[in-house]
Amino acid sequence: MAMTEEEKKYKGWIWTLSIVIPLAVAALFGVNLRKLGYDVEPLSFLPPIYASINGLTAVLLVWAISAVKKGNVKLHEGLIKLCMVCSSLFLVMYVAYHMTSDSTSYGGEGFIRYVYFFILITHILLSIIIIPFVLFTFVRGIAGAYERHKKLARITYPMWLYVAVTGVIVYMMISPYYS
Repeated sequence: MAMTEEEKKYKGWIWTLSIVIPLAVAALFGVNLRKLGYDVEPLSFLPPIYASINGLTAVLLVWAISAVKKGNVKLHEGLIKLCMVCSSLFLVMYVAYHMTSDSTSYGGEGFIRYVYFFILITHILLSIIIIPFVLFTFVRGIAGAYERHKKLARITYPMWLYVAVTGVIVYMMISPYYS
């Protein structure tokens, strides 16, 4: 099936955002305002908030899929938009935390350390890979390309759900080591 005009209109933006967002996050992750001499308070209260937002995103994703399977497309669309807002809020808070606070090292030992790093690495990689999937899936839905939307959503949904759930797991595993 051919791409709709709306999809063509957003294609460049989607690819631009899919490249710029991870690069910006990586660049900002390495900037600590306190170490640069700025008098800012560490935003140490943010990790449980953004972990909760990840959990909320997971719940909303499951609800959105349930809604569309029951034929409630409007609810599905609203929930997906809310998921996108939640993911954006997570990203802003995550970057703000890391720009004002020292990184926390995972203190677990033995096998659980390997489990933690496996979950963390797959979470990070998929959080980068998922960006164009989410955006293209969303645009296909709002453009009315429902068959193409559904086909891509079968790939996007489990990846997005994995990122949301593992975000909570990573937080729970590292939270005892926050200072």
